[in-house]
Parts: sequence; C-alpha cells; structure tokens
Amino acid sequence: MARSERIMAEHPVGLAIQAIRPDREVITRQRLPYFLGISGATVGAGGLSMHLVVIPPGARSDPHRHIGYETGIYVLEGEVLTRWGERLEHEVVSRAGEFLFVPAGVPHEAVNLSATAPARAVVARNDPAEQDKVEPYSLPVSP
Repeated sequence: MARSERIMAEHPVGLAIQAIRPDREVITRQRLPYFLGISGATVGAGGLSMHLVVIPPGARSDPHRHIGYETGIYVLEGEVLTRWGERLEHEVVSRAGEFLFVPAGVPHEAVNLSATAPARAVVARNDPAEQDKVEPYSLPVSP
C-alpha cells in the first residue's frame, strides 16, 4: 500500500471523511504507474476505488480484464487509444476532458498516443480492491 497523507474528520457515529494525497507511484498488474487514492486498503472503502494512472510517453498497458467490476475513466491529459474485444479488434480514442466506460470482463489495453508527453487519467471502479481482480489477458491463437 502506498503511504498517504490522511486528514480525518470524525463523525459522532464513528464514520470518517478522509482526504488522501498519494506520495508515490506503484506499478500495477497492467504494468502502468498508479498513484493510489481511495480503496478498501487506503480508507476502508466498501464499494469503490479511485486512482490516478499515468501512461508514460509511447507506453501501453498489458492486455487485461477486470473481473466482476466496471471501470470509469476520465482523461485529464493526453490521448489514449483503448483497444478492446476478444482479439483487441475494436478501438476508441479518449482525449482530455472525455470519459471512457469499461464493462466488467472485457479484454482491453491502453496506449498513450504521444511519444513525448505522459497521459493522465482518473480511474474509478465499483470495487474497493486496487488490483485483486485484474487478470492478464492473452490473445487467442488463430486457427
């Protein structure tokens, strides 16, 4: 778990509002740098995780899928090509200011289209785990 600066405001019934300021990056199973934010591990969330992903210039994630949860992505900077489908045969480009929805279980990979600038995005999931249900995906072998 990334160390985080936490600011807590206690509620009379024991609930707490927590501000998280990530202070270091971690490398995910998708092989991308993440800055951990909200999750079960960082704040005790029960149904949500939200992080910052940075895709270095020209980099791409490994093909993967998310088992049992949906993902919403908001692109802050850059242009990201997302290839998706059984053979990663479909493509969509997301630009700064746009949202991307990834249904549970859909194989996909993300590619930063810039060779000189990182792409940054906020990633939210309806699951509190950061990486527990990310599964590497191998393309089927052609007959």
